[in-house]
Order: sequence, then structure tokens, then C-alpha cells
Amino acid sequence: MPNNVIIFKKIKFYNWNFKNLLKKIDKGGYLVAPAASALINISSNKKYYKALLNSDVAILDSGFFCILLRFFRNIEVKKFSGYLFLKKFLDLKFKENISFMLIDPSKADAKVNKLYLKKKKIKNITSYVAPFYSYKNISDIRLIKLIRKKKPRYIIINLGGEIQESLALYIKKKINFKSSIICTGAAIAFLTKRQAPINEFIDKYYLGWFMRVVYNPKKNLTRMLKSLFLIKYFIFR
Repeated sequence: MPNNVIIFKKIKFYNWNFKNLLKKIDKGGYLVAPAASALINISSNKKYYKALLNSDVAILDSGFFCILLRFFRNIEVKKFSGYLFLKKFLDLKFKENISFMLIDPSKADAKVNKLYLKKKKIKNITSYVAPFYSYKNISDIRLIKLIRKKKPRYIIINLGGEIQESLALYIKKKINFKSSIICTGAAIAFLTKRQAPINEFIDKYYLGWFMRVVYNPKKNLTRMLKSLFLIKYFIFR
């Protein structure tokens, strides 16, 4: 039987199915889906590491991470990517009064992402285009004011790894109502086809990295190669 919760560097990863993951994050807080290329930086980026430690749900997004857990620790796990979680989540039927907020990297992304949610019959949507955030200090008073005003039931952060997790922790600390924050980064761009054409078959067989490299080698090849350094956390504990 697969282990239910895997502890890696004190971070709790939930080896659960979608139903149970959703039930847990629906209580409030934030969900993270760290890629291997981000996990390699937990030693150097303390704020990112803190955000992962304080996450309410961390899922097994990285196929490479899953392989390392099996090989070095003999832990049976099943990959559950941010892409798959977001796809299943947005396929749910939501009541009209359920409010969403999208935090996007650009106006173009905001427009496409909002349209995608509308096609999913989600009507109550607030879009927010994020400013540039520093890794060293995440702060955005304007965003907090908007969140407090709109009180979204779900916040989907579509920013890059290491930034979005710290932003989620920042938001959680600044609000006093129940909101579920989903940090799935580029996952929505796979659904809208603004990034590599990934589907459930590609995701299931750990080929997402390959499609991303083929789609944009200049941007993704170095990133994927850096992911190999994740091995050091298993060899040098």
C-alpha cells in the first residue's frame, strides 16, 4: 500500500487521491505542487522553504521526485501533478455564488485564464495581475485589500515556483476568513494551450518535462537539467 504522507526535509507531501486532497484544502489554507527544479533551492531560498513547510497540502507534482523516493527510500508513491489537480478541480460544478480570484503574471494571461474559467461555467471571477515580486520580500498591500474586499472562496495563483508559494503564505497570514489558495503555477497555461500541449496521458507517464523542453528548449532545458541536483538531498541527508 502506498504511504499516505511522506516527510521530506520536514515538508509533508500528501500521497492522496483528488477527493481527499480537495477535502483537505477545502478547509482553507494553501496547496503547493513543487517542481523538482524548485525543490533543489530549499537550502538557498529560506523563504520558499518556509512556505513549503507551512503549506496545508503539498502534492507530488514532480515525477523525478517520485522516482527518487522509490529508488532511495523504497517509498511507493503516485505522482499527482499540479496540472492534474487543477484540471480535476476546474471540472467540478460550482454554485454561481462561489467566488474565485486569479492571480496572473500578465494582462494577456489574465484575459485567457478568465475566459477559460467562464467556459467552465464559473462566473464570479476577479482577476489580478501581479507586480514583480522579489524573492527576498513578498509584499502586496493592494492585493490584500482586494482579497479582503472580494473575499474569494478560491484563489488560484498562476505565477512561477518559489514566488507563488511565498505569496500564498503571505496572503494566508493577512486574511481572517476561509479561503483555499491553489498554487499550481503554469498548470493553467497547459489547459489554455498557452504553454506546451500537455494532456493526462503525457502527465501520467511522466513526459511533461519532455514536452516542455520540445515546446521551448531555450527556456526549459537548463531548468530540467538543474532538477538532477535534487539527488543530493537523498545522498547527503
